[in-house]
Amino acid sequence: MSDRITVHRDGKNIYEIVLENSFDYLGEEILRLGSEGRKLCVVTDSNVAAWYLKPVQEQLSSVCLRVDSFVFPAGEEQKNLDTVRELYRELIQKHYDRKDFLIALGGGVTGDLCGYAAATYLRGIRFIQIPTTLLSQVDSSIGGKTGVDFDSYKNMVGAFHMPTLVYTNTAALQTLSDEQYASGMGEIIKHGLIKSRNYYEWIDSHREAILRRDADTCRTMILESDKIKREIVERDPLEQGERALLNLGHTLGHAIEKRMGFQLLHGQCVALGCVGAAYLSARRGYLSMEEVQRLCRMLLGFGLPISLQGMSLDPEAILSATRSDKKMDSGMIQFVLLRQIGEAVIDRTVSDEELIDTILWLSGGNL
Repeated sequence: MSDRITVHRDGKNIYEIVLENSFDYLGEEILRLGSEGRKLCVVTDSNVAAWYLKPVQEQLSSVCLRVDSFVFPAGEEQKNLDTVRELYRELIQKHYDRKDFLIALGGGVTGDLCGYAAATYLRGIRFIQIPTTLLSQVDSSIGGKTGVDFDSYKNMVGAFHMPTLVYTNTAALQTLSDEQYASGMGEIIKHGLIKSRNYYEWIDSHREAILRRDADTCRTMILESDKIKREIVERDPLEQGERALLNLGHTLGHAIEKRMGFQLLHGQCVALGCVGAAYLSARRGYLSMEEVQRLCRMLLGFGLPISLQGMSLDPEAILSATRSDKKMDSGMIQFVLLRQIGEAVIDRTVSDEELIDTILWLSGGNL
């Protein structure tokens, strides 16, 4: 039995997030969107294609005119305009028009890249998200933020373009590496930090079941994270205010990700950024250091990093990288802090001195 969450905009139904434990109902869901007689292009990376391209194509073949595929090499370094250009060429040569569909099958890199191509090809065509990583199932597939990296600057070229459907097969979690699974937990714990102390406590108390990837527990967790993100996106679809709270941990996280040459996964960098934001919040007198230490233990328990020790990163270089972040506002860093667990605020007064102190603290070990 599926779980469904409807995403609205201006009081109207925009798309549904559908949770299933297989791909068995994917064709049925896409047929409802008017796929009969249309072309569908599945965009995926080389890793995900080996697992899921064939079963997804089998589901789609009976509900459309033709199923094509565009497979690019796996890796964050492929999320760029060169890959988008190759996808454009494929679509043009196969005569895709505005009533056809793109389908993003994979994690955040695929979803962002495919979504950006959908937003810009013929000034916008429909696309469907089929997220296969925990991180994409709870974060990047929802909300219509699309984009690609430019010269190692993360997500600097992008557009808002809402999907037509998000179809989540929770069974895909069983094929993730421990590292990829933990990466998703970085975003999930962030949701509790910014919006729900109760959810934050629930995650901590269900750690063993989550680590076992218990199906019912994971489904409950994904649903709750999806609801939190849905509510924020509905109130602020174009990130003019509240939606920026979802960037907790991302200012420092993106800077670390860039300086590490994308050797760390996104969720790992978000975890480091959340620790830094929690420490800075404590430095401001909002959180206690006991709460910061508890967060560190929680992240460690899910296999996430909490320190920059051993990474040979220059604090000044990390600070400089934050200045290139797309969340800058009139030359000021738009930083997300925690007033308390479950309540985040946007702050534009964080100084270079505070950031350097936070980076040094992260570099020195914090447990």
